[in-house]
Amino acid sequence: MPGFLMTRSLLSFRSCGIMYGMKKPIVYVDRRTGERIAESVMGDGALRFAYETLLGRTLWSVLFGSKFLSALLGRKYDSPKSKKAIRDLAAIPGCRADEAEKPIEEYGCFNEFFTRRLKPGVRPVGDGIVSPADGRLMLYRNAGADLPFPLKGATRNLRDVFGPAGTPEVPDGCYDIAVIRLAPVDYHRFHFPCDCRTVGKAHTIPGKYHSVNPIALLRYPDVYADNERQILRCEADFGPFWLVDVGAFGVGTIVQTYAGETHAKGDEKGYFKFGGSTVILITQAGVLDYDEDLVRHSAEGLETRVLCGERIAVTRR
Repeated sequence: MPGFLMTRSLLSFRSCGIMYGMKKPIVYVDRRTGERIAESVMGDGALRFAYETLLGRTLWSVLFGSKFLSALLGRKYDSPKSKKAIRDLAAIPGCRADEAEKPIEEYGCFNEFFTRRLKPGVRPVGDGIVSPADGRLMLYRNAGADLPFPLKGATRNLRDVFGPAGTPEVPDGCYDIAVIRLAPVDYHRFHFPCDCRTVGKAHTIPGKYHSVNPIALLRYPDVYADNERQILRCEADFGPFWLVDVGAFGVGTIVQTYAGETHAKGDEKGYFKFGGSTVILITQAGVLDYDEDLVRHSAEGLETRVLCGERIAVTRR
């Protein structure tokens, strides 16, 4: 999400792109149809102001350096006065509001709808390894722990994502990384991608609150190593894997809802409150065979929109 100076655009979900000039659209692949879709970006002009103008970049420490502004938005969307924003969000293509467990008029505030559960049965859990979240998926395969990640221009690496000394450390080796970027229209609860056992609790690493939208990522590719994030190690039949839940501008809270150590594929793990967010699935390189379309699109530099619970890979072991 964009900067606080454009709050009016943010809250009404209107783009002010004309003010700052429209550029090449952000394109992803709709997995179900194979169609290439130009993404509808909430507050496109505000994002471009924050990340593509000198004035916007000078304000980064104010806009994204603390949780204050994101928490302020979160409180606003917990208010009953925010109910009118639900219909605005539901009207954006891709929102799939018909899958919500309740009619939109029954939600007491915007955040109740944003963190909605789904009707039973609308998202059957697929075979193999499934996507832990709705979102636009990009694969980075055979990534060394000390190589810049994830985009050209990044200076931080996977080891940095895991945080400074004393926090969970990623072992030496190569990894396959699936980055699932959530947009505001997506279902914002995340789930376990396979049967597994959790090792300890999710570890929180404090950080910044930059947007995870591609407009921002091009200007600030180190976001996954610098934003606040929660990291959980899990053990499955194919070995260890990690789930990294990344906060972003507008994410008032990352809530972990799981309990106990043993989890079935598709069990709920937690949810994000209002804002764009990201879930990262990290496995040792080669233990999973990712589906061909995801591999092909990623090689072309394209994200693929996936739905929570649908298959993304199978195990080799």
